[in-house]
Amino acid sequence: MGPLRAILDAAARGAFPPPDGRTTVVPQPSRRDAGVLAFTAHSVVFTDEDPGWVYGALRDVDSDPLSASMNPRFLAALMERTGRTAETIDAMLVAAPLPGEPPLPLPLPLREIEDRDQPRIRYARRRREEVRAWSTDGGILVMGRGIGGRLEVSVEVDETGRHRRLGRRLVTAARHLATEPVWAQIAPGNARSIRAFQAAGYAPVGAELLLTTPEDRS
Repeated sequence: MGPLRAILDAAARGAFPPPDGRTTVVPQPSRRDAGVLAFTAHSVVFTDEDPGWVYGALRDVDSDPLSASMNPRFLAALMERTGRTAETIDAMLVAAPLPGEPPLPLPLPLREIEDRDQPRIRYARRRREEVRAWSTDGGILVMGRGIGGRLEVSVEVDETGRHRRLGRRLVTAARHLATEPVWAQIAPGNARSIRAFQAAGYAPVGAELLLTTPEDRS
């Protein structure tokens, strides 16, 4: 287990990095995964770049040190240094697994999707390993191993399913399909999705920015 995965596993148990205003720099867990995690008053930068450069770039940011790691100037410098780009800063949520089969009624039983070219699956495979997906009437549930090998979930719900709390039911089902903590990354402006995850028992633990390469986006 690498240092980043150890930090994530501890956070899933409620044991967070010390709120000391500092930034920890750890190696990338893989070529694909690089970025920044922000917990309460502590940040983690996972990159194979020189830690000395990271700390110097943070000192050069004219902002509150507590927010320097997510400051646009630092992130722009990190992207230029690594040759990577990013989409958005996401809220980071996690939930423990639940025993048994998914108990909440769904429009139809979950059916595993075998089509690897399904758009949602194709998107997930650019960012995750061991991707699996299930469908039901009005929605798709996708799970796979993302940052540091953690188990991540995403859902896609048709407009008709949004009024049946289908999103909440699907992300609850993900907890029953898992045997370890389940993580989610959600754009902060997507309030509807955040409410669905929180209603399903996912707790916010921080924020994250994933840096991607051109190969990850193709």
